[in-house]
Amino acid sequence: MEDFKLELKLRIDWSDLDMYRHVNNLSFMRFMQSGRVNLWEATGLHKMYAEEYKGAMLVSTHCDFKRALHYPGSAIIKTRIAEIGNKSFKIEHHIFDDDNQLCAIGKDVSVFYNFSENKTLPIPEDLREILNRY
Repeated sequence: MEDFKLELKLRIDWSDLDMYRHVNNLSFMRFMQSGRVNLWEATGLHKMYAEEYKGAMLVSTHCDFKRALHYPGSAIIKTRIAEIGNKSFKIEHHIFDDDNQLCAIGKDVSVFYNFSENKTLPIPEDLREILNRY
């Protein structure tokens, strides 16, 4: 797991549960979103959006569930860049419980996007270098 540079620990709340008293599948998507935002902040994509109106746009997300998460407890989200293309990059999330048991694997695809012009752009070389660190 050393190639996962980013980690985020979130408390599981009662509102995260479903009728079976385990974490609802929708909550896993929120956990992945938190991991993704953590990555965007770490790489400067969030700042770039605020300053230049360019940044990452999520175009696909997927989650495979491996085991249940329960309350009380934590969701530990480990996030990395899995692949970088010309205009897009893939993000992988591994979600663990407090016992370090793998509970889900998530995969996202994001594109580099100019929000002013509503179009995708090639990933700039300086951003590509930063993304490669994660």
